[in-house]
Amino acid sequence: MHDRLTALAARLAAAGERPAPPCPDPVNEPMIRNWTQALGDPDPAWHEGGQAPPAMIQVWSMPGLGTAKGGSAADEVLRLLDGSGYHGVVATNCEQTYDRYLRHGERLRSTLRFDGIAGPKRTAMGEGYFVTWYQTWYDERDERVAEMLFRVLKFRPRERPGGGKPGGTGGKGAGGAYPLRPAVGPDTAFFWDGAKDGELRIQRCADCGALRHPPGPVCPECHSLSREHVVASGRGEVHSYVVHHHPPVPGRTPPYVVAVVELEEGVRIVGNVDGVPPDEVKIGMPVELVFQRMDDELVLPQWVPAGGAARQGEDAAAERKAGHEAGHEAAGEEPVLEIPLTPTFVIATALATRDFTPVHHDTALARAQGTKDIFVNILTTMGLVQRTALTAVPGAELERVEVRLGAPAYAGDTLRLFAERADDATVRVRGTVSLGDHVTATVRLRRGGDQGTEAAG
Repeated sequence: MHDRLTALAARLAAAGERPAPPCPDPVNEPMIRNWTQALGDPDPAWHEGGQAPPAMIQVWSMPGLGTAKGGSAADEVLRLLDGSGYHGVVATNCEQTYDRYLRHGERLRSTLRFDGIAGPKRTAMGEGYFVTWYQTWYDERDERVAEMLFRVLKFRPRERPGGGKPGGTGGKGAGGAYPLRPAVGPDTAFFWDGAKDGELRIQRCADCGALRHPPGPVCPECHSLSREHVVASGRGEVHSYVVHHHPPVPGRTPPYVVAVVELEEGVRIVGNVDGVPPDEVKIGMPVELVFQRMDDELVLPQWVPAGGAARQGEDAAAERKAGHEAGHEAAGEEPVLEIPLTPTFVIATALATRDFTPVHHDTALARAQGTKDIFVNILTTMGLVQRTALTAVPGAELERVEVRLGAPAYAGDTLRLFAERADDATVRVRGTVSLGDHVTATVRLRRGGDQGTEAAG
């Protein structure tokens, strides 16, 4: 399959830009009103000013319910992946550039261009391929008005022990279980039992006394099958590390550090380094142990800079699990928007964006794909990023929005959106849910332009 997929992707990329299916409706006020009401966007410019919200650009070319599927430059690739068992799908990135704002009554056409695939990749959802394409919109004078990069992950959902699918990319899966489970067997059960008891247990040969990690059935020194364990001091130093940016991992807010820690006892263990910005982690940095509770059964050993573990156990775990949202609140920052993600909101916003994918409306089908529940679609997230940026900088005009998705925003959660001015022309938006960061976005503001709107300082 991989060779067929690679050949197909190369052929589609070589074909370049091609016409997309026609946009079914002109830019019109009823659809704009439906969209703004569902997303709670009160900006009068979208009605009294006769302008269309720029983040609605993809809505105008969505095929709608009951029409033939298609309209993506990657349709052939997506069908091949579906037929090969990669039937899960989740959007990961969207980048939109707005040459100008649209006005009521305009008719658009669009074109599509396939960009490429990357994979297979091991992700929190399961093994999958990242598929990327572009869509470009033109007005009746054939002048470009907007362009979009769109990327999805097509994945083969992981099987859970005992059957069934995992609970998605969030912290806890269906039934409250963290979806990434360690393999626990006779050789490793003592280690995980120790973590639940707040002990870092290291396997030791009962005959020669050699320590070893990861645990195993046979001593590598004397080949004895007799084994016991000792409790490590919980102190060590960073032997090596990487900074993880992508793909999303449940319960973690990128970027973060994954390190190999050399313990005082002489063995090495892998874990995350928390409590310090990634660019401050150094090889040889002293660290000490903390434990992070992921769900009712799983506790993971993690690391913080030496002297930074004043809060141990579940209190520290709860603080880290709250993710970046807790960091904002600790700093005294208030969210620009705070949105209860009721099932009505999740479903209404998906329909208002003309997205009829079942994972956004049908709980049973969403869980069958491997997610915990219905969740907010990326077109809604784009609209909420726009609303946050324009609320934070009144009178601004958007030029470009770059969005990266993280943890799903499931029904029943609360989405809090924060904004920070990076410079006069840039706003950084971050949206958090209970599982961590749902979205990180960079919003570029236009410096003047066709509509003469300056970004407010």
